[in-house]
Amino acid sequence: MAQLPGAPQVLCFGEALIDRLFPPAGDPAAQAAPGWEDHIGGAPANVACALAKLGTPSALIGRLGRDAGGEAIARLLHARGVTTSALQWDPARASRIVLVRRDASGERSFTGFGAVGNGGFADQAIATAELAEPLAELLPSARWLVSGTIPLASPTAAEALRWTVQRAQELGISLAVDVNWRACFWDQRLAAQAAPDAAVLASMAWLLERAALVKCSAEEAQWLFGSLDPKLVRTSLPGRPDVLITDGAGPLRWCVAGQSGQLASFRVPVVDSTGAGDAFTAGWLHCLCARAHWDLEQRLRFASACGALVCQGAGAIDPQPNELAVLAFLAATAGSS
Repeated sequence: MAQLPGAPQVLCFGEALIDRLFPPAGDPAAQAAPGWEDHIGGAPANVACALAKLGTPSALIGRLGRDAGGEAIARLLHARGVTTSALQWDPARASRIVLVRRDASGERSFTGFGAVGNGGFADQAIATAELAEPLAELLPSARWLVSGTIPLASPTAAEALRWTVQRAQELGISLAVDVNWRACFWDQRLAAQAAPDAAVLASMAWLLERAALVKCSAEEAQWLFGSLDPKLVRTSLPGRPDVLITDGAGPLRWCVAGQSGQLASFRVPVVDSTGAGDAFTAGWLHCLCARAHWDLEQRLRFASACGALVCQGAGAIDPQPNELAVLAFLAATAGSS
């Protein structure tokens, strides 16, 4: 099927929200204290915005509250050129605010949420019935559907994700899963670094089993697969997906089309690591959609550079680079990583 100019090639399913970033070593428990900044985020929204900035048309499938946060998110998506025809509006539930702690080195952890009503947050209520019409227009041009596991934490959103994955795969659209484990989204009583329990791992299995691409952090690889070996992760899943394991300043481990290896990370000053993994995912998918002639090393380095550049600014979306900025960074660091 011929691609329509500007038609979304990557559909990103899930949460768009506000990341409330506290100063390095600041305490989110003291929300009234000065110094915190709000930045738009949420992994699917981050990926959609990063793709659009790089030049690959994208769409976000999600749900926002009719509030100031939701309106700000919608304005940013529009400004970035992300298609929002599958973005739903919730008249009762709020857009989610996530409290983000940063340590002195810029590494972040998610410690809880802003105020929530009895009905939960809007992103937990993505409605399957409202997806049929917009997806009938979006799916024919799409090459990839991207999701994390956070929608699985809420029954209504999980049902909508299952429905969307089934429709996409009926049309031959590939599924990319960025695990994106965030303990507080499943249970606010859990510590930020808590591992997923057996029930959570079981709920993730059906999504991972359908993936053509799995991207996860080193911690997530250990929790889900008991190994940092991407080839082992690949062979443990029935779809034999490509596997990319990121590890912050550590090496990128990869297994793509049966080949495997490691790539050293770029050394950059880190202001805030929020959204770096999402920028990496977007960089990789951009290469698959728009730079298929590049060899494997070029794609790996490009995606890694996208993540490194985002680490150098605050928030997940504001520091995202365009393709020219990534190529300039790569040229300046040629021969090093």
